Amino acid sequence: MYKTILLSLFLLLSGLVFGQKNVGYSQEVNNIQERIKKTWNHKESAIVFTGSSSIRLWKDLQERFPQTQILNTGFGGSESYDLLGYIDELVINYNPKKVFVYEGDNDIANGKKWREILNNLERITDKIHKKLPNTEVYLISAKPSIDRWKLRRKYRRLNKEIKNYAQRVAHVTFVDVWQVMLNGRKLNKSLFIEDGLHMTKDGYDIWEKELKPHVN
Repeated sequence: MYKTILLSLFLLLSGLVFGQKNVGYSQEVNNIQERIKKTWNHKESAIVFTGSSSIRLWKDLQERFPQTQILNTGFGGSESYDLLGYIDELVINYNPKKVFVYEGDNDIANGKKWREILNNLERITDKIHKKLPNTEVYLISAKPSIDRWKLRRKYRRLNKEIKNYAQRVAHVTFVDVWQVMLNGRKLNKSLFIEDGLHMTKDGYDIWEKELKPHVN
């Protein structure tokens, strides 16, 4: 009985430490894999964009960066822990030369602390580099938004910590999209659709400008 309890605790803690898959995303991840399978040329190098809905809804990524093969594996509503659980299926299996990650936005909105988010991002990059040591990982900052403007101090702290982490680690780069989406200290509300969270074409134009030097 005692040994059974200890084993159960070990398995639970192992899941927390090494990352369990959120089964709620399993079908969406399967759909992403099936979609990419139809177009992915494994003989050519690829760049993976992954993360939450700001990536998933970026429908014209390939058109904006036509010089290289772009794979969009974003899954809406995801948090950093969800990406950690599916890092093989959504990133590593495609052997990308570069990976752009957008996670942390939903984490903060759902009450997660910056330390937990940063820990997940560190584990994501560690998993990528363990199997793909030369792959460049770009961590995109949390963006400001109308819907979550009240949480701006928490987002700024998260962005600061992600930047500090990226500066310490080889093959990891921080890309700041927060500041460029502001008018001075105020939010540029014209960059968002009606829900106050997701971006218009103008918002993605700004992201393209910031990311282009790294993609190229």
